[in-house]
Amino acid sequence: MSSPAGVERDFDLARLTTVRTGGEADFYARPSSNKAVVELLAWASSENLAVGVIGSGSNLLIADKGFRGLVIKLDGHLTEVHFEDDGVLSGGGARLPRLAAKTAEHALSGLEFGVNIPGTVGGAIRMNANAYGGELASVLEWAEVASPEGIERRVPEDFEFTYRHSNISGYQVVTRAQFRLTASTTEAVKAKLADLRDRRKAAQPAGIKTFGSTFKNPDDPRAAGRTAGQLLEAAGCKGLEQGGARFSPKHANFVENFKDATTSDIVALIAAGRERVEQQFGVRLETEVQVLGELDTALWESR
Repeated sequence: MSSPAGVERDFDLARLTTVRTGGEADFYARPSSNKAVVELLAWASSENLAVGVIGSGSNLLIADKGFRGLVIKLDGHLTEVHFEDDGVLSGGGARLPRLAAKTAEHALSGLEFGVNIPGTVGGAIRMNANAYGGELASVLEWAEVASPEGIERRVPEDFEFTYRHSNISGYQVVTRAQFRLTASTTEAVKAKLADLRDRRKAAQPAGIKTFGSTFKNPDDPRAAGRTAGQLLEAAGCKGLEQGGARFSPKHANFVENFKDATTSDIVALIAAGRERVEQQFGVRLETEVQVLGELDTALWESR
């Protein structure tokens, strides 16, 4: 079966990620409609190709050897947003911070927390993104999910949301979503957006090459209520380096590519941080970052 129109070969993926590491994808495409996404997924399934999706590339680590399969990045109509009286219809490829910021113009509240989540709407649904007390699942009305069989409209209960997780996997891509918001005032929404931006700026590093939070916050009682960042800091990981990668001196749960790091550098650093926390506190941290391609699994899981 020949590939659909617009499919590129041997595409460099590092430039699509915020951490700027990784290799090439065998195939790459930018579909702009539900129909195009379904065609791509059907082709990939028929050819037994793995499928990966890149949104803003902000929660993503790509193997140095690249990805043996098809990578999809939503484009065109699937990045547009349309506001209504009490909500917004968004393409899965729309950037969530931009969407959150635009809610102020329409005096709609409920998505402000999204201004601090540097990803796309589709990626945020896949990860059940949350920040500063806000959670995407709480304002999601429905979402359309493409698969090789077509388009399925799902309500929140269908996604089996848990902390930073949904059941989206394999040959499935979130292409559109409807959010139900609450009427407010432009001034009130702007004030909340400004407060959230200030809080993020004060707590997290900015202007660096990173993929965001490395580990999920643990629910292990041995963590004694501490976040992953607090555990890493207490274990002496702030500023810890491996090759061109380091745990940020500002926030220990952020890995920086500060000096031409490779993905292997980052994986080794993550493993070192996890080992230190486990040895000192007995808490095994779980990675939050998504992965495309094959990593050194022994290093990724433990040292």
